[in-house]
Amino acid sequence: MSQTELNVERITVFVVDDHDVVRKGLRFYLSAHPDIAIVGEAGDAQSAVEGVAEHVPDVVLMDLVLPLQPGTEPTDQGGVQATRRIRQISPHSQVVVLTSFAQDELIFSAIKAGALSYLLKDADAETVLNAIYAASRGEVILHPRIAQRLMAEATAPTMSRDPITRLTVREMEVLRLIAQGLTNAEIAAELVITERTVKAHVGNLLGKLHLSDRTQAAIYAWREGLMK
Repeated sequence: MSQTELNVERITVFVVDDHDVVRKGLRFYLSAHPDIAIVGEAGDAQSAVEGVAEHVPDVVLMDLVLPLQPGTEPTDQGGVQATRRIRQISPHSQVVVLTSFAQDELIFSAIKAGALSYLLKDADAETVLNAIYAASRGEVILHPRIAQRLMAEATAPTMSRDPITRLTVREMEVLRLIAQGLTNAEIAAELVITERTVKAHVGNLLGKLHLSDRTQAAIYAWREGLMK
């Protein structure tokens, strides 16, 4: 490769993962490629949004299970919320999901939030690199399992794609209690389960319904006629 070829404009990348060792590994590998420049990194959703707003990278490598803010516990909505905000404030920046999780609710939530590509962390380094190159051109790269799930969803009968049908009986109960204005503690007492379990149900139903918060969940329940 000639010096002229090395002087082409580099692809700028921002890395988001709550594990420091993962960020360091990605930075070490990607920095070895002269056409890629790592412009920043973050370990939580808030810092990711702020960092992308500052650097406006070409590509964001996004883990999905992230703390919403520094010092908080990771949540499966952290990466989805960060992706949604990044696509709002920096439409130029393409988001490539790189995560360990392949649950349907996470896949569809991330894609709906604006993620361009979806990879699992069992992907080899070359696949991640190719996904970055593709994203810089606006092209999609999907892990084979993710592509299979998206294809199954696209070809499923319309009735089965109704997101409400994905809720379990317990998640439906929690949704109705949210719509009644109950807190997690009050829902736990009502259903005789732990508050931690309630929190898990809330996160699951928000993901399945592609909603971002409890207010939207309450509005959804009333709008869909789930409340008497």
